[in-house]
Amino acid sequence: MFEQATFPVQNVQGFQQLSSRVEAACASNRADLFLASVAAKKLRIRQFELVLNAGLLGKDAHELYSSLPVSDQALIREKYLARIEQIPVELRQRFLKLYAYY
Repeated sequence: MFEQATFPVQNVQGFQQLSSRVEAACASNRADLFLASVAAKKLRIRQFELVLNAGLLGKDAHELYSSLPVSDQALIREKYLARIEQIPVELRQRFLKLYAYY
């Protein structure tokens, strides 16, 4: 049975800041606004670095992300990708182009 390796977070403060921004963007009361802003920028939802560079998780999110060690960057990407899949199905259907793989 496959078990994903767990890595400890090295920069706890920076990781928590980005993690809270991801959670806030994907919260049930704001997810539609976040998805609409991603659509307005003509990005795909799974393109984390492009979403980050566009400032959709905060203006200084890219600098914060860049300051993290590579292992923490990977963990925050994983968290983001897992969290966007937890957005309610009706919203995901409404913004189907953002989730499509073409």
